Amino acid sequence: MKELNKEYEASLKSIETENFIDRIFYRPIGFQIARALRNTGVTPNMITIISIFVGAATGFLFYQDEFIYTVYGIICLICANILDCVDGQLARLTGIKSKIGRILDGLAGDIWFASIYIGLALRLSHQTGCYWFFALAVMSGMSHLLQANITDYYKTLHLYFISKEKGAEFQSLEQVVEQHKQTQYGITKFFYLLYRWYTLIQVKATPVLQLMLRNLHAKYGDDFPQDIRTDFRKQSKQLMKYIDLMTFNGRTIVMFIIMLSGYVWAYYLYEILVLNTVLFFCMRRHENICRSFLNR
Repeated sequence: MKELNKEYEASLKSIETENFIDRIFYRPIGFQIARALRNTGVTPNMITIISIFVGAATGFLFYQDEFIYTVYGIICLICANILDCVDGQLARLTGIKSKIGRILDGLAGDIWFASIYIGLALRLSHQTGCYWFFALAVMSGMSHLLQANITDYYKTLHLYFISKEKGAEFQSLEQVVEQHKQTQYGITKFFYLLYRWYTLIQVKATPVLQLMLRNLHAKYGDDFPQDIRTDFRKQSKQLMKYIDLMTFNGRTIVMFIIMLSGYVWAYYLYEILVLNTVLFFCMRRHENICRSFLNR
């Protein structure tokens, strides 16, 4: 039993960054599926691609103005997120990791929600004859991209302060640009271009964080003192309960309630007004945390 628990923990990025629903539902299921697939030749990227199609089907199901299709859409999105857990846990169990896999993984969630925002806009425009809902869909999509981008950055940064191994996915803009330049032309280079833009947004949105990292690297190189690592994680962890509101679990709990109620237009308002307010609050608090480390 102890060996199984160790293996389960090894399949996670870190307990510190896993939220409650992931710990009790998605991750345990994902772990069992990942263990079953470990020696089958199925790769994490295969699972990611399957999850893209499963999650994208949610938009079509939510477009249908019938309660049963809403239930099917919710089940579809839950299954897609289970698969999203499987690909990461399978990668950690097998050691099959790639930069393209990380980029694909992030792209998968964007495709799911893009299909949902479009599906809801089509549904509402057909119900009301008003096509302004597509403007709300675009605003929601842009909001979602920024929220997911910054949330991922903060969580990956937290892992980086646990250890270099845990935070191996945390990269500077310079590293990403260099990898993009060294990649040969083709689909891989295109994915790296997307990742370059993705990282650029993260850097531009967090100026104090970037200054803190430059100062720490100038003083200590890549080997930050343990007291700094511990103190930063302690303060960062206090923000996780707010950051988690912008993760898949945080937004889909509200989405599922709104969809089941039938007031589907309300989800656009939640995405644009509520979650963007949470984002602004988290960014401001996180920059203040980073500012407190500048004089160390």
